[in-house]
Amino acid sequence: MTIDDPARPDTAEAPPTSPEEPTATATGTGTATGTGKGAGSWSALRPLVLRLHFYAGVLIAPFLLVAAVSGLLYALSFQAEKIVYAHELEVPVGDTVLPLSQQVHAATKVNPDGTVTAVWPSSEEGATTRVLMADPDVEEGKSLAVFVDPYTAEVRGQLPSYGSSGALPLRAWIDELHRDLHLGDLGRNYSELAASWLWVIALGGLALWIGRKRKNRRSLVVPERGPKSRRRTLSWHGTVGLWAVAGLVVLSATGLTWSRYAGENIGAVQDQLGGATPTVSAALEGAAGGSSEHEGHGAGHEAPAAKGPDVGIDAVVEAARAKGVEGKVSVVLPSEGKGYVVKETDAQIPVHLDSVAVDPADGTVMDELRFADYPVLAQLTRYGIDVHMGVSFGLFNQLALAALALALVLLIVWGYRMWWLRRPGRPVARGAWRKVPPTMLLPLLAATAVVGWFVPMLGLSLVAFLLVDLALGLVARVRARSRTA
Repeated sequence: MTIDDPARPDTAEAPPTSPEEPTATATGTGTATGTGKGAGSWSALRPLVLRLHFYAGVLIAPFLLVAAVSGLLYALSFQAEKIVYAHELEVPVGDTVLPLSQQVHAATKVNPDGTVTAVWPSSEEGATTRVLMADPDVEEGKSLAVFVDPYTAEVRGQLPSYGSSGALPLRAWIDELHRDLHLGDLGRNYSELAASWLWVIALGGLALWIGRKRKNRRSLVVPERGPKSRRRTLSWHGTVGLWAVAGLVVLSATGLTWSRYAGENIGAVQDQLGGATPTVSAALEGAAGGSSEHEGHGAGHEAPAAKGPDVGIDAVVEAARAKGVEGKVSVVLPSEGKGYVVKETDAQIPVHLDSVAVDPADGTVMDELRFADYPVLAQLTRYGIDVHMGVSFGLFNQLALAALALALVLLIVWGYRMWWLRRPGRPVARGAWRKVPPTMLLPLLAATAVVGWFVPMLGLSLVAFLLVDLALGLVARVRARSRTA
């Protein structure tokens, strides 16, 4: 990177913009608006925010770009799934729905080697029933879904199914691409790094964009027109970023909830605050048990089948309906030491996520759990995850996710274009932190240390940025001394 002459007025005030930098001041218009103490504090803090925004934008933007493109594909995969797997998912509407036990029997006939673990009864006219099986031919973490016509018991097909949302192969493949690039735990570092920095870049960009000096307020929210130039690109970058910032922060926060490292810290804090997600107790003979249902991209079910008297799945579903658990449900079959669990799975607002446990011996309801009784933090976690996954508001949610992903792609492209048009350039001069008053700097350092510990990928990469910056500064000093020698 070529370093400009610090004496030049355009480079002294206007460093090159990063892929996420919604500020530019080639004419010196990038100073904070307003007067007084607030403006003075921002003037001191702005170079530090700008330098961080520059490095984060340049170095993290490629990870964000991959996450945005794969996230865009994931948002569109819901509708694509309905088209690609229409034969398995849809059937002509019949006159009478057959007993659920008969539908399950039809599924076991075509796959006698599989063990039925759960059943998703048809929840609307023309939809198939989904019988989930543990199957040796299906990879670990997934179930085999057998699709049955609820009116004729005809098996319409078999497909691997993944997670609590029942993602089929197309959506599951895109989901794994978005989450870990199909690289397993190693690949999860990419998505966590992107989620860790997205909120920092977005909020930093928001501060820089709002803090710019402008002739009119309209330019804050409406992009400028005119010939192609860095100024126009900046205007589009800033205004689109302003409109998208809230959604990007939400995506960042919800994505971190199931990340590898930050997710563990978030879960621990949630548990300490009494916000762990409860589960209905299905243990037989008074045995207590349960585990967290912090699920987003969940795995398949595998458990040994229970032995003993069984009233049958039809009686169990009727018992659940009598308790108000109906509509779109999942029936988890008994495993050793546990009874049936019938759970509502309609995550669209208003959610229907109540559940009951039913004794297989006599069909009595052993335990009930209402979503309204979840701790507030558990409810918020559920809402956040479902919004991130595109299910809370159905098609509208998916289109909003697609729009946010597209906006992020454009922000990154515009950012790199501004950087290219601004070349040669340099970041804000080193030592910007010295201009920050101690009353602001010390709390800022403390907050950064806490956040860096809580979100490890953010903290480690920030330390890496600092080391790279120090190394570049040292090299620049050595070269400067060699020239003057």
